[in-house]
Amino acid sequence: MKNDRSPSRRAFLKRAIATVGGTLGIPAIVPCRVLGAGGQVPPGNRITMGFIGTGDHGTNRNLKGFLAHADAQIVGVCDVDAARCQAAKRVVEEKYAEATKQERYKGCAAHRDFRELIARSDLDAVMVSTPDHWHVIPSVLAARAGKDVICEKPLTLTVAEGRVLSDTMKRHNRVFQTSSENRSQQIKVYHRLCELVRNGRIGKLQAIRVGLPAGHWIKPASQEIGPPPKGFDYDFWLGQAPEAPYCEARCHWNFRWILDYSGGMLTDWGAHLIDIAQWGNNTELTGPVTVEGKGQFPGEGLYNTATKFDLDYTYANGVKLNVAAGNPSIRFEGTEGWIGNSGWAAKLESEPKTILDSVVGPNETQLYSAANEHRNFLDCVKSRKPCYAPAEVGHRTITIAHIGHIAMRLGRKLTWDPEKERFADDQSANQMLSRPMRAPWKL
Repeated sequence: MKNDRSPSRRAFLKRAIATVGGTLGIPAIVPCRVLGAGGQVPPGNRITMGFIGTGDHGTNRNLKGFLAHADAQIVGVCDVDAARCQAAKRVVEEKYAEATKQERYKGCAAHRDFRELIARSDLDAVMVSTPDHWHVIPSVLAARAGKDVICEKPLTLTVAEGRVLSDTMKRHNRVFQTSSENRSQQIKVYHRLCELVRNGRIGKLQAIRVGLPAGHWIKPASQEIGPPPKGFDYDFWLGQAPEAPYCEARCHWNFRWILDYSGGMLTDWGAHLIDIAQWGNNTELTGPVTVEGKGQFPGEGLYNTATKFDLDYTYANGVKLNVAAGNPSIRFEGTEGWIGNSGWAAKLESEPKTILDSVVGPNETQLYSAANEHRNFLDCVKSRKPCYAPAEVGHRTITIAHIGHIAMRLGRKLTWDPEKERFADDQSANQMLSRPMRAPWKL
């Protein structure tokens, strides 16, 4: 673990004005850990990490997930909610309690501004577990500062954000993981499902049916407008999103149901199961060529993401994809049968049933997997090999949800060019591929 030589917030902010555009003075910090033999991390070194966003999932899934790995060293946590940030700091320091006896351990720092954390010279990588509208900006800044990145899904708020994110990771040679447990051996069922499909066990693939939850899963919270709680930097929480009055029901968990910050069930659960559809279809680096469908949006109230949706896509290979609100499920249909499940990570079913007994041989397609998304990220930071869900894969997955949302809002069939990432001859649709960002943030 390196010594902490992090600059002061004032010094850093003088160099990096609060924008993400080309005017940003981001220091080109390359951690010495990547300069080991052959460009790899010496195996005895720990990967020092910072955590941006320490809410429920950020702490209980991601922070604790990395604490379980001895080759990860958490040196800092960051959240605009001081109570959450301090709680995460305590989790880290309690885990490392025995390590405090070691001379090198300096404790876990707590930051309010993620730019302070990114500027630390003792930092190798960051985990981004913020609300969706805050995924891309910290990830891009971290990459420009020479840090590797693992970021929660849904990866982006818009298609344009995703293109910038993926291109930035390539340009700066950063290891990036879309934090998706579905591709891991923690949830073996989806890996098994996609291998059977990719190896022709249902014949030629013809159609994919994806079911996602309907409605809004709202956690009780007050919609009364008032001042934010002490210790919660609400303006920073809003960030690039439009200015809006504070109410408890707007923030934390419930942000998912507000279009300024997320895309509801279509993006929240779509990031899981549309990804599996892409994996099984062998279209991870591209997308469909047409999209059409309909949805129901609340006519009034704070929560305005679609509560129902039924979307149809067509790929260049002829495969049809349907994504509809209902029960979480996925089903691949081919010329010689079908396979899938009904329910989250549920047991596979097929017709004929013998498909389930099929063995994928050593000379057949073996899909990339790992113990979990955290272990895979750490291994790839060391090896400099791609993770199982790199930025381009995560971007392409959530793009399907985004263009579906655009088709619903416009109420017409759209032709999509997955190479150019533009709609054909449709200016109104193309304008919806990005959103304005509130000053001073820009991408």
